[in-house]
Amino acid sequence: MAYQAGALDETLAAAAGDDPALFAELRTAFAESLARQIDLLRRARCDGNWQVTALRLKGLAASFHAEPLLDLAEEALDAAPGEPGVVRRLQLFHDEFVAAG
Repeated sequence: MAYQAGALDETLAAAAGDDPALFAELRTAFAESLARQIDLLRRARCDGNWQVTALRLKGLAASFHAEPLLDLAEEALDAAPGEPGVVRRLQLFHDEFVAAG
């Protein structure tokens, strides 16, 4: 699932107001948080670590109204630990988000 501008960018813009530097800072913080969670998923080998990280991703997505990321987090919750397809789709979302910035 690819990144699509929309509610996520609108949420960031609403939080930043008319401050482009704050918008950029929020966008960077979101991307860094997402990258950390993807890395933790990539390294998770047990159900507990995978589930906790997938739930963190779901919380991040919900906080920023990122529906495509929310769908990917749900997919991760339903997947087996270490599922490479889920991790690849999350990485693609992250990479496209960063490239769009």
